[in-house]
Amino acid sequence: MGIKGLQGFVERVCPDACRTVDLREIAQKHCIDHPDSPPVIVVDAMSCVRYWYTPESWVCGGQWREFLAILEDFIKTFMAADIKLVFFFDGVVESKKRDEWIKRRLQNNKEIARVFQFIKIHRKQPGREMFVMPSALPTFTRFALKSLGQKTVCTLQEADFEVAAYGLQHNCIGILGQDSDYLIYNTCPYYSIEKLCLDRLVTVMYSREDLCRALGLSLTHLPLFACLLGNDVVPENLLEGFWHKCLVSSPRKNNSYNRRTNIFFAVANYISKVPQSYSSLKHLEDILPLGSDKTLLYRGVESYLLPGQQSPWIPPKVTSGQMFSLQQETAMCQDKEIFQLAKKQHVQSENYTIFNILSKGEIECSNSLEDESDTEIPGQALIYRPARQHIYSILLESGKGGAYSFVKEWFVYFGNPLQQPELIQPVQPIPGGTPNLKTLWFAKGPDVEKQRYSTFLACFHLHDGMEYLRGLEAPVAAFCCLLVYLMMQVSSLSMEDLNAFVALVLCLKGKSAAELASLQLAQVDSRGVHLGAVIVRGLSTLLMANSACGFPFRMDDLMPWQVFDGKLFQEKYQQSHRGCSLEELLEGNESLYTPFENLKSFICKACMAKKRTIHSRPRGNGFITGTRQREFNPRFQQTHRSSFVPPYHNQMRGFLWRNPQGFPQGKKNVCTCVFRIVSINTVTSLCLYAGCVCMSAVILWLQQSVVKLVSAVVVYCH
Repeated sequence: MGIKGLQGFVERVCPDACRTVDLREIAQKHCIDHPDSPPVIVVDAMSCVRYWYTPESWVCGGQWREFLAILEDFIKTFMAADIKLVFFFDGVVESKKRDEWIKRRLQNNKEIARVFQFIKIHRKQPGREMFVMPSALPTFTRFALKSLGQKTVCTLQEADFEVAAYGLQHNCIGILGQDSDYLIYNTCPYYSIEKLCLDRLVTVMYSREDLCRALGLSLTHLPLFACLLGNDVVPENLLEGFWHKCLVSSPRKNNSYNRRTNIFFAVANYISKVPQSYSSLKHLEDILPLGSDKTLLYRGVESYLLPGQQSPWIPPKVTSGQMFSLQQETAMCQDKEIFQLAKKQHVQSENYTIFNILSKGEIECSNSLEDESDTEIPGQALIYRPARQHIYSILLESGKGGAYSFVKEWFVYFGNPLQQPELIQPVQPIPGGTPNLKTLWFAKGPDVEKQRYSTFLACFHLHDGMEYLRGLEAPVAAFCCLLVYLMMQVSSLSMEDLNAFVALVLCLKGKSAAELASLQLAQVDSRGVHLGAVIVRGLSTLLMANSACGFPFRMDDLMPWQVFDGKLFQEKYQQSHRGCSLEELLEGNESLYTPFENLKSFICKACMAKKRTIHSRPRGNGFITGTRQREFNPRFQQTHRSSFVPPYHNQMRGFLWRNPQGFPQGKKNVCTCVFRIVSINTVTSLCLYAGCVCMSAVILWLQQSVVKLVSAVVVYCH
């Protein structure tokens, strides 16, 4: 995550440390010097993702086919220069960096709230200066790169450490990223993704040696320098007094510099006069207000030492590789065969979050583009919690004495202060017991394949329908499974929402990245943005279930570019809520009418079997702009739910969906519903919600008209 301000300091104050380089020339020189090893650049993918995501639209849930095409072009450019890329992704959040992770997540919440406020006021996407990454972008980027044939590594430790270590150990020509920690590690050269001109393969190299010259330090000083400036291990708030002392005694104060720049020079001046020894480090720990943890500096300096490296500031000790080998002894999973396979798949980016659960019993999920003021749709973390509980049950079925351990969840959602992890109890997905994990992962044969599939469906409360789903294309079947679960979990979702989801998956097939890029939206709906994020997070939950169940689906079949496009979903969402014709919703493609009706019929029947009726609730062009705060629903804090209970009940109880077999012959209506008489109080509350300013007149009209209403009137939405 880096040292605050160091990158800017180097660029502004140390111009000699910023060298423009041609990566093609560097690669050619490497080939001459090392004819037996190809030039390799190790990529810190987590710090590159925001620079790779260049599609114009980013709020609607992600332009995944456009993004995939961008990644493919990126790879081809380096391949044309005979440069091999190796991509690293964060596989864990280490405990020493949890506080910083929480701080950033809470800040991201504020940024997302501002995005939704902008959308509600202007009905369009904000400018790039307010950019927030589409939900789950790093997760699906990892699988995208793997699908494009690239070596993709998911780390067992903090990614910047493994990136720096790989670059050093494999004689890479450089690291591509945007993290000032790479100025501190003593490893191969550090290249900027931000400054990269892709077509010419020219970028800026940040030189550690030139930075040291500008500061009057040596390379061995840099780890301590980073710690005394504040980093992910040593909090800045503990260092203010020390900085003041350094500033007072520094001979190199410059009024033209800002305070942070002068602090850099002052801290460097202080360190340069301190003997490089462990006793000096201990003395610094004694004079700094480190509270009860007097080892912060020690751990901070140590975190920058790569395998085989030593530092004059700390004594030799066990290497990080030896430390990790001890992890099996304290893992949640004590079955060595299962543990090792999960670890291998984790490192090779073949599974999703499974190893984190089996090794530490702890997982996290970052921010999503969710509207905290939407009182009808709970956070995705809560929507998919019951499914995760079933997944935990599958993975931890070998708990001692039949008792499950709790799983620690660090999931970001409105109402969660992230002060501590939530302890989530596993829940069996199948009445009578969970399938044996070794059977799901290692056994072969058609019966086992069927068991994998049925266990996967059970995670999403689908105990029937396997025969129908297996007759569909795999991406559509998985998406259909997700829609059944989502419609059951969130009862405020309407028939119009379902129409949009189904039309999306059917119309997306065959559309190119260029065609989707050219799609223009007249306006953006904030609720549609929220639902887009919920769907994409649902796809990542499918990945988790698929990994746990022994891969009944290919992971490629669960990717968003197979079933989702943000702008296309916004278009279908708005069309559906306007009550457009089926012909318009399906873009005049009559071959889609029957699949559309069949998918809807299956989803509605599956929901009705769980006593969930999907109601019609058209929103028209009236975008929700309210800012009422959601009261946290304590029902979502339940860690055990033995049977399905819809957490949110639809307020529009006057509307009932009918004819689950399909639409009447000859009709091309998107919404078919029955209108019942509803109470004056219900209609009044709806009018209040819509912002009606003539409430007394509306109530009077309703009172005069209610006697004239028939008990049921068929309403066709055009």
